[in-house]
Amino acid sequence: MADTQVDEKQVAKADRKAAKLARQIGAFARQHGGAEGQVAYIGQKGARIVLVGEDGGWGDLVAPSYAVAQSAVEKAGITVHEDFDGDFAAKVRTGPYEWTRMAGLQLGGPSNG
Repeated sequence: MADTQVDEKQVAKADRKAAKLARQIGAFARQHGGAEGQVAYIGQKGARIVLVGEDGGWGDLVAPSYAVAQSAVEKAGITVHEDFDGDFAAKVRTGPYEWTRMAGLQLGGPSNG
C-alpha cells in the first residue's frame, strides 16, 4: 500500500511540473508570436526543451525527465521537432551577445563581461 501512495505522489508531482512547464512554454509562445520546440535527453539532469519563437527568439527549459518534458510540450500544444536542424534551426535569430559568446572571444570580439 505504501508503494502505491509513493507512486501516486510521484505521478502528481510530475503532472504539476509538466503543467508549470506548459504554462512557461505558453507564455514564451505568446511573447514570440507562436513557438516550436525540440526535446533532448540530457542525462541524469532530465531533458531540455528548446523553444524557437515565430520571431526567431529562442530559449530553453529543463524538465526533470524526458517524460515530463514530453507531457509539457503536449499540454502546451506546440509543434515538436525530432531534431534541431534544417528549417527549424534556421528560424533562430541570434544577436551580438550570442555571437560574441559563441565565437567572439576566439575571434577577438568583446568579452561581454
